[in-house]
Amino acid sequence: MHKREQPGRRTLLGAAALGAGAAVFGAAGQASARERGREAARDLPVPLIIGHRGASGYRPEHTFGSYQLALDMGADVIEQDLVPTKDGHLVCRHENDITATTDVSAHPEFAGRKTTKTVDGVKLTGWFTEDFTLAELKTLRAKERIPGTRQHNTLYDGRWEVPTFEEVLQWAEREGRKRGRRVWLHIETKHPTYFRGLGLPLEERVAKALRAHGRHRKDSPNFLQSFEPSSLQRLGKLVGCPKVVLLGTPDTRPWDFEQAGDPRTVADLIKPEGLKWIAGFAQGIGPDLTVIIPRDKDGKLGTPTSVVKDAHAAGLVLHPYTVRNENTFLPTDLRRGSDPNAYGDSFAYFKALLGTGIDGLFSDNCDTALLAAAEFRKH
Repeated sequence: MHKREQPGRRTLLGAAALGAGAAVFGAAGQASARERGREAARDLPVPLIIGHRGASGYRPEHTFGSYQLALDMGADVIEQDLVPTKDGHLVCRHENDITATTDVSAHPEFAGRKTTKTVDGVKLTGWFTEDFTLAELKTLRAKERIPGTRQHNTLYDGRWEVPTFEEVLQWAEREGRKRGRRVWLHIETKHPTYFRGLGLPLEERVAKALRAHGRHRKDSPNFLQSFEPSSLQRLGKLVGCPKVVLLGTPDTRPWDFEQAGDPRTVADLIKPEGLKWIAGFAQGIGPDLTVIIPRDKDGKLGTPTSVVKDAHAAGLVLHPYTVRNENTFLPTDLRRGSDPNAYGDSFAYFKALLGTGIDGLFSDNCDTALLAAAEFRKH
């Protein structure tokens, strides 16, 4: 286990809640900014645990059943992925393709909506949120996305609607009043370039909703995230919330870079100069887990990279994604038994990742993650 950088992690979390640009100040200015930011984020522990699409290890993702369970389990932040409907409402789905996450295929009245589209360069056949009004979408019910892996989650198929972002904001306010504390959200714009091309831009809608609920300020209890840096740059002109650039594996390239002809890949963005560029408009990165600790040719856990140290040096926090308990998602040396859907040694994976000094992480199993994180938190 590698040496942790605990003092820096607490300071850097403050920079995330402060607003853009802490990393570009001088040493004295940076320290002052971090102190102010630390006070703004006083209700968040380090490392923090983000309920990935809620508690999606136990309930169908992006439902109020999933969100509520994650909050009840103690997740520090709850994630929402946002896509639009035909009439411009923001709803919570990981993808605009709702074939696998709703019962739309069982609705004969929508059979004619099945179509083939290319989204961010990937050809998909199914049903898509942008072809439904909100009223139509509300007639559907959510279901488990990966029933083969999480058969127990299928028990809850059909129990919940697809939630709107507005409903989630109202829920967060109610739960905050009930609990006497702020409910933090981690809000992602999905396929923003694609939707802007359809005349359904996400950023303005997100900003309008946040402003209506007073969650648009630097110290508001939410992070904004996207795989497209330009989406966060656009959001930065509309609201003051801390922003996290999501990063895929090193060999991938953000879709907005593809569209703009920007040749940089994730491998370029995680170099010191790339991280410095990100720090000019965002406060953190959310890299794929393998960016933090790669896996070797056999799929075993490898040696941590310098990304944590380099990102912290740039004034950025790190919220990598996503740890899941099942064998199929774990490094091969941490799997237990031959059943790919059985739980492996996820505690070992959590500990290895948290030991690098990351500021938080996403997990489908926030109860397991919280137990692991407790060993790394200083009170």
